[in-house]
Amino acid sequence: MASDNRRQFWKRNTKVPGSLLKEGSKMYAQSKSKRASSFHEFAKSTSDAWDIGDDEEEEFMSFASQSLNSKVAMATAAQVIQNHNKLKEYPGEKMQQSDSIDEAKTNGKMVKSNSEVQLSKSSGGSLGRVTLQKQQSLPSRPVIPLVARIADQNASGAPPMTIREKSRLEKFKQLLSSAHTDLEELRKYSWSGVPREVRSVTWRLLSGYLPANMERREITLQRKREEYFGFIEQYYDSRNEEHHQDTYRQIHIDIPRTNPLIPLFQQPSVQEIFERILFIWAIRHPASGYVQGINDLVTPFFVVFLSEHVEQDVENFDVTNLSEAVQQSIEADSFWCMSKLLDGIQDNYTFAQPGIQKKVKALEELISRIDEQVHVHFRKYEVEYLQFAFRWMNNLLMRELPLRCTIRLWDTYQSEPEGFSHFHLYVCAAFLIKWRKEILEEDDFQGLLMLLQNLPTIHWGNEEIGLLLAEAYRLKYTFADAPNHYRR
Repeated sequence: MASDNRRQFWKRNTKVPGSLLKEGSKMYAQSKSKRASSFHEFAKSTSDAWDIGDDEEEEFMSFASQSLNSKVAMATAAQVIQNHNKLKEYPGEKMQQSDSIDEAKTNGKMVKSNSEVQLSKSSGGSLGRVTLQKQQSLPSRPVIPLVARIADQNASGAPPMTIREKSRLEKFKQLLSSAHTDLEELRKYSWSGVPREVRSVTWRLLSGYLPANMERREITLQRKREEYFGFIEQYYDSRNEEHHQDTYRQIHIDIPRTNPLIPLFQQPSVQEIFERILFIWAIRHPASGYVQGINDLVTPFFVVFLSEHVEQDVENFDVTNLSEAVQQSIEADSFWCMSKLLDGIQDNYTFAQPGIQKKVKALEELISRIDEQVHVHFRKYEVEYLQFAFRWMNNLLMRELPLRCTIRLWDTYQSEPEGFSHFHLYVCAAFLIKWRKEILEEDDFQGLLMLLQNLPTIHWGNEEIGLLLAEAYRLKYTFADAPNHYRR
């Protein structure tokens, strides 16, 4: 029934992109969670939900290596023998294949990140077995590093810059260089993605941080940056005072957990920047203060504003190579844009996080209308939406998607009215239904929770995010714009 509705929608709305891709394979990494009897119990039991510990990595590697059963081993062996025989028959093929691989690595820049190399060394042979098993169940496409080059927006193997992309970039430049930027027109073009070259300026404008009037922009930036560092002078030393110790201690614990596999975020200078941003925000917003998860929301802004000054991939870039003035501008802009974002979803982080509770309940109601079979399946195995969707709402899907995908997703969120607060609900619904086949194949509580908490999106790129957003738009069009559809 749900698939019929989707097909009919796209027939009626030819301007909107098409349906979702085929579902990917499953990954398992976490142990069974207890059913939460109340929100407070759930919040207490998942206080470390954003942890990525060494023990957990080791358990995953051990589990994955053991799960390589005899059938897989036999099939792999047969394939190896078959390939070997082919090479004997066609000796020139080996050289040609080797050349093509080298060329792909050079042209596509498929170079392993430092973090992935370190993981390979530390994990030994077990990582190789896990990689083999994952590759067998994934579609054939260019290999993407584990942390998947933050700036790489061509994850699906598309050319670096097509004629259409060049045309779009020119349109963005025209809009941004006009005396008074038409924000509605800018939102319209940004919905389907913002070119990397103009993303930083576009995000500042769409966040409401930068004025549309060209003449006022430089003055505004200077004033807001000075204002932020005025807050640093006024408040930052108070982090050592007793009544701020709990806040600062929690921030200090969470910062190293922020994208732990990306070297950029493990640099002391970057961690100090994040500490200042989060502490100042917490001091200026006593109604909520600092809550776990807010630390993640800084990272897309930081990467986008850093990319404005760095041509190469920023994943391994040493921020101390930039001048102090540039570092300060990136820090201040990240603070203000994050603040603008949080202004619209602050009830997600006040006491008992009522905003998240409402959104999770709304997601449950929406899924019951969109796909009753999935909803009934959750009820049958006593899976509560709060057990997996709490993190989706708290972190805006940042823990479920590679960072490059989050950046692309936020292009649309910033161009959509109430994107972070309202449209995100429909993105979560589309994201859940994307995995309906895998969900319905699981027939126990533990399997469902492990699937939902470890969805295989590591190879996702622009193509997958574009399809996800298209489906979210369809759901919003169907339900938000037709309230009677939403009600039982």
